Amino acid sequence: MQMIKAAVAHEFGAPLVIEEVQLRAPEGSEVEVTLDAVAICHSDISYAEGAWGGTLPAVYGHEAAGRVSAVGANVRGLEAGDSVVVTLIRACGACPSCASGSPTVCETPYDGDKGPLKTADGGTLHQAMASGAFAEKVVVEQSQVVKVSPDIPKEAAALIACGVITGVGAVVNAAGLRAGQDVVVIGAGGVGLNAIQGARIAGARRIVAVDMSEEKLAVAKEFGATDGVLASGPKPWRAAQKAMGRGADAVIVTVGAIPAYDAAPRYLAGGGKVIMVGMPHSGAMSSYEPVTMAFMGQGMVGSKMGDVVIQRDIPWMVDLYLQGRLKLDELISGRWSLEQINEAIADTKGGAARRNVILFDR
Repeated sequence: MQMIKAAVAHEFGAPLVIEEVQLRAPEGSEVEVTLDAVAICHSDISYAEGAWGGTLPAVYGHEAAGRVSAVGANVRGLEAGDSVVVTLIRACGACPSCASGSPTVCETPYDGDKGPLKTADGGTLHQAMASGAFAEKVVVEQSQVVKVSPDIPKEAAALIACGVITGVGAVVNAAGLRAGQDVVVIGAGGVGLNAIQGARIAGARRIVAVDMSEEKLAVAKEFGATDGVLASGPKPWRAAQKAMGRGADAVIVTVGAIPAYDAAPRYLAGGGKVIMVGMPHSGAMSSYEPVTMAFMGQGMVGSKMGDVVIQRDIPWMVDLYLQGRLKLDELISGRWSLEQINEAIADTKGGAARRNVILFDR
């Protein structure tokens, strides 16, 4: 066991506490990564507020990058010093979902209470989302790690671990967008901006951003949106349809807001699909008119983590970044130290941030 510094949640909705915790050495197919950067995702905040339940005390954080510092005896293809992205996608590789190419919905359960973390006095400490990356180091399964070029800055690489693959993947994988099709992206936050640039990269004809903020709509155009529509306006789907000349082939809902889900089918063309990315709190319910969707041949598809296969999808996204075709640096709105994590979370909850990043050398 070694002692590391981590931000620990002891009570839902309370500030995280910076303290020393125990991290055991990697075993079997596990990898230890010394982190350089971890971004703050809204999922971390929702979990820490108790939106989806869970075990406490816990260490959240799952959007990270760093350097391999130790490996288990069964690890192949990774060694100390390698630059890596760390994701929450823990895949067994053998269950029906993994075997069919859907590792994001791996069916093998993981008990974070029995993970590599312990409190300073040896008590149970939950490794949230199989990552626990609000800490100086993590120990995770090799399936969660992707080796990347050392040329990509770690703060940019960290964003690929969740927000980027979720947004870009929702368009490329879940929607299966073809060049020339039309897209509506509801929500121009961190994931929404990545869905927008994913649609641009995929060759969409029109990309309509829908948001409550004029400022976010302006940013959306920097990432590739061709048009912007205020969600607060009367029947915003009509403005979107006017911009496209028709309904959308895909509507990507990137916010966990019930009004967004209620309105999403109204933006669709015949045969179009709503891609459900944003996660409302447990128990929240949406409504839609199934007869219309059935008659128009429309659909609703859930998308977890962009339906990615990380060993396939992360390398090409890194390459696009290095070519200047995928915007990552522009997503970072603030850089903070681990000791400032509660301030960074508060700033993220304020709604203006694209992505706040914790840097461990600050």
